[in-house]
Amino acid sequence: MSTAEKSGKQTRMSAEARRELVLSAATRAFARGGFHGTSTDAVAKEAGVSQPYVVRMFGTKANLFREVFAHAIGRIMDAFDPALDRVAEDPENEELWEQMGATYTELLADRDLLLVMMHGFAAGSTPEIGAQARDWMSRIYTQIRTRTGCTPEHARTFIANGMLLNTLVAMEAPQHAEEDAALAELSVCAFGNSLAAAVGQSD
Repeated sequence: MSTAEKSGKQTRMSAEARRELVLSAATRAFARGGFHGTSTDAVAKEAGVSQPYVVRMFGTKANLFREVFAHAIGRIMDAFDPALDRVAEDPENEELWEQMGATYTELLADRDLLLVMMHGFAAGSTPEIGAQARDWMSRIYTQIRTRTGCTPEHARTFIANGMLLNTLVAMEAPQHAEEDAALAELSVCAFGNSLAAAVGQSD
């Protein structure tokens, strides 16, 4: 038994608290290595527990990743709720959409959340993860369409812009924009008034 497990027993850490400890560690580990590049042993080391302990708690690596992935997407959908209420008042008001985009940009400051989400979409060749990724994309699209009453094209554009922001942040484009005029122009166009916050994410 590892030191962390012994400590957890000594302090009477609840089962829920122990689960959250491992999920937080798994988020960091999967953000670095993705689904295919991260083992349950790596997660265990990150959490300071034994590998069998992680397996007992979650069963398989796929089950663990799916929980981490669901948590990341859930945070995004929950964060959209207040902004969606505002957009629903006038779906054609671009300023309201920009405010919702700014809400999403703030979430991207959590780089682990961003990378787990992207790794989840990229792991589509793993059947159970691919099915989950498709389901979450459908839920996000449905959330935007039904809550705002916007057109399919408007919802598509918002999601597409979000995926562009994901890509730019993942490659740290805002932090290196000064090295390439075209990259700088694209970053300014994509992030707008939120560019300063994007640049500060890796500081």
